[in-house]
Amino acid sequence: MRGSFVKMAVSLSAAMLLMSGCAQMQMGSSKAQTTATGAAAGATSQNANKGLEHCSRPLGTLAIHEDTKADWYHYLTTNWHLPSTVPVLKLLAQQSNCFVVVERGKGMKDIMRERELMQSGELRRRSNFRKGQLVAADYTLIPSITFSAKNTSGIGGVVGAFFGSVAGAVAGGIKTSDASTVLTLVDNRSGVQIAAAEGSARNIDFNLLGGLFGGVGVGVGGYSNTPEGKVIVAAFTDSFNKLVRALKQYKEQRVQGGLGTGGALGVQGSENSGLVQTYEGVMVSRVYNPKTKMYDYTIITKDRSAKFTFSSRKKIPYKDDLVRFNVIDGKVDPSSIKLLERRYYQKYWQ
Repeated sequence: MRGSFVKMAVSLSAAMLLMSGCAQMQMGSSKAQTTATGAAAGATSQNANKGLEHCSRPLGTLAIHEDTKADWYHYLTTNWHLPSTVPVLKLLAQQSNCFVVVERGKGMKDIMRERELMQSGELRRRSNFRKGQLVAADYTLIPSITFSAKNTSGIGGVVGAFFGSVAGAVAGGIKTSDASTVLTLVDNRSGVQIAAAEGSARNIDFNLLGGLFGGVGVGVGGYSNTPEGKVIVAAFTDSFNKLVRALKQYKEQRVQGGLGTGGALGVQGSENSGLVQTYEGVMVSRVYNPKTKMYDYTIITKDRSAKFTFSSRKKIPYKDDLVRFNVIDGKVDPSSIKLLERRYYQKYWQ
């Protein structure tokens, strides 16, 4: 009897301990949150970081590409045992309402698998997985961690082996963990880099000072084991905010003659030397200069992507007209100008 009573007491005690452990479990604990917190659904978000930049309307669709062969990714996943950065960046992008996020990662396998099932005849007829429904990604966001360090006082792992020296500070026993990240935004149609932004973050480890404050009940020692992942998320949040701020002030870069047509920096003996390019444009200005005894002209290309200015002693009778002309090494050839349509400016540009 006594043995049975002891066994019952032990079992009851274990059950009470388990129940006590369950009672202490906290969902949505602020101590476990990063700077990328809350949720997003369509254009709405809940409990998003109040410091996250927001757009009144999306700028386009966005895919995220993470270079899993890069050194920073290897260190992130192997040494720190941290997962992909893509889910965090997806959350930030959707919560900001600056982009509509499209799946181009591992989820694409499941997307294509459903289409394969449809083609095999296994899905119901009204499943509606026909071709032409996937949404194109206007832009690709490319993340990278340029440097990071744990315990930059020299205690712990330092990523200097990959990224060079990392500034660290130890003052009065304070140890720090730093992270610096870069986000690059690329236009998928042209391949042109639209924007790039660097962000950074630091957490402070009060481990060596914990004893000083512990006696007065402050409990600062709880910060000593802050996960490195929180620092990286904070750095990416900083990068994203800076990227959005730059995009809100965005002005497209223009190259005379158009992008990818040779550029303005000629090289002797290159294929671009003496290159002849033909354009259509409107002669919007013709002014006689009595000092030079020449006419100064301005032609804007039909798509308004470039402007050319030149001078000639000859009065060309095509003011406000659409013309075709040649450009040689970035300079207009006046003898090549041919009329295409009279009064184009008044008809279509005014």
